[in-house]
Amino acid sequence: MKYTEKEIMDIISKVLAEASPEPDGDIPVGVSNRHIHLTKEDMETLFGAGYSLTPIKDLSQPGQYACKEQLTLIGPSMRAIEGVRVLGPLRKDTQVEISRTDSFVLKNKPPVRESGDIRGSAPVTIVGPCGTVSIKEGCIIANRHIHMSPDEAIRYGVSDGDYVDVLANGERKTLFYDVQIRVSDKFRLEMHIDTDDANAAGIGNGAKVSISKR
Repeated sequence: MKYTEKEIMDIISKVLAEASPEPDGDIPVGVSNRHIHLTKEDMETLFGAGYSLTPIKDLSQPGQYACKEQLTLIGPSMRAIEGVRVLGPLRKDTQVEISRTDSFVLKNKPPVRESGDIRGSAPVTIVGPCGTVSIKEGCIIANRHIHMSPDEAIRYGVSDGDYVDVLANGERKTLFYDVQIRVSDKFRLEMHIDTDDANAAGIGNGAKVSISKR
């Protein structure tokens, strides 16, 4: 079979494109343990009127930080999960993010959601040194997602709200499906997964993953 010069060049271009490394494989991972975001009102109920959170460590995303304060979670099982870290800054809605394994201890049924999407999510009781807060909704399992800047979104050929598959070459090679892309000029490149996902793939903080073409 004879090929034209243009067809030959197209074949060569295709082969080179498939053989060339894509701009991925360099996405760092952040493993998110169970944590709590509080409103000002709930913070004062738990820690006392006029209380302020005590930042101890900046997180990877600008403006986010871990606090010294820790609280206890109680679900329908009446079994407690203690030492749950509070993250700042304060929010307009109190939100508790746990893993599926945690939900087996608490015996509640949190849905997998994007952070901030708490409508109709699971209830949980939060116990602090000065009081208790029982939220009717707000307990979720955070979905897998990748934070990135607009320039990084262009680099990877994705847009805010897209869903991609992500390959992790850890101790147990894993393909994570339906990873949400979240784009903002306030974000720094990082994929967030919870401890269940991290343990399943045998990876930890700082591991590198790549977006896999569907």
